[in-house]
Amino acid sequence: MKVFQEKPVVETFCCAKEFAEAYNIGRGDFILASRSVYEKYFVPLKLEAHVKYKGKYGKGEPTDGMIDDLLADFRQSGCGRIFAVGGGAVIDMAKLLVLDGDARAEKYFLREAPLKKVRRLIAVPTTCGAGSEVSNVSIAELSSMKSKLGLAADEIYADAAVLIPELLTELPYFYFATSAIDAFIHAIESYLSPKANLYTEMFSERAMEMILSGFGRILSEGEEARKELLSDFLTASNLAGVAFGNAGTGMVHAISYPLSGKYHVAHGEANYQFLTAVFAFYQKECPEGKIQKLNRFLGRNLGCGDWEVYGELARLFDQIIARKKLREYGMEKEEIEVFAESVEKSQGRLLSQSYVKPTAGQMAEVYRKLW
Repeated sequence: MKVFQEKPVVETFCCAKEFAEAYNIGRGDFILASRSVYEKYFVPLKLEAHVKYKGKYGKGEPTDGMIDDLLADFRQSGCGRIFAVGGGAVIDMAKLLVLDGDARAEKYFLREAPLKKVRRLIAVPTTCGAGSEVSNVSIAELSSMKSKLGLAADEIYADAAVLIPELLTELPYFYFATSAIDAFIHAIESYLSPKANLYTEMFSERAMEMILSGFGRILSEGEEARKELLSDFLTASNLAGVAFGNAGTGMVHAISYPLSGKYHVAHGEANYQFLTAVFAFYQKECPEGKIQKLNRFLGRNLGCGDWEVYGELARLFDQIIARKKLREYGMEKEEIEVFAESVEKSQGRLLSQSYVKPTAGQMAEVYRKLW
């Protein structure tokens, strides 16, 4: 039985210039990037690569339509090597470029087209949350479903995951905070996943420790303290990505997808809304299982009793960045049941990786409490 794998080579560089020189980036290379980061750190290098900015294809989280437009541009470029320089959305979109054939994105996500990797991908994260650079998952909203769907396949692993803390320097505090909390969610969900094991737990635990320690320093010293911790948070995100890439995420991610899909709430922010409510549900439904071990671990790191950890997490994270009620995003009360039923129908992969597999009724209750 396979218990662990880490396919991308993980590399670190001090700066964009060192990275570009090491990879000899130039003609024949296709770069999908976030414009602001690329223009600040890579345009001065005068690379002769074929560059496209994610913003050309649309704002927010990826959709199948956005990926289709990207695929069309890439297939006309004649390039053979792919560089993804950006957040999780950029990396998730770029993962589809490694596949052979001329299928539309929806066909790949629904596995109605063969998945055959024929190109190299180098993933360079510019946030400290996605972990997509080391996972075999790509997430997109499918217009036919009006919800997000994940494609989990070894064929879309990046060949290299490159960590350059310099690229996070200009990340606004809001996006830093929500992406870091998202990395924590990757770590904590994968820790309780039925697929977790000793190997994945080590990555999850270290990621959670680093993030909680970093947040503690930010709360004591102020928001600017994060700029001395960018390497730590980027590493923690990468560790969490390794953990969830092997063990998977669960109910938090599953029930956040309709909120992101319909109301275009950023992935990390959407996940954050559900974190402590979902784990309180787990605690209620299965208090004698592995969650006891997790609670002891969190209690040691938070300096509180095992029974207090989720209230303490909520208090800590709400000081980092405040949460909203679901209705503040535009969600209607009548959508509570609709969202719950859609998750039960479309997110079987994630729900099967949950510590407790919820019913539609139980998910509706979580939505109701947060509405």
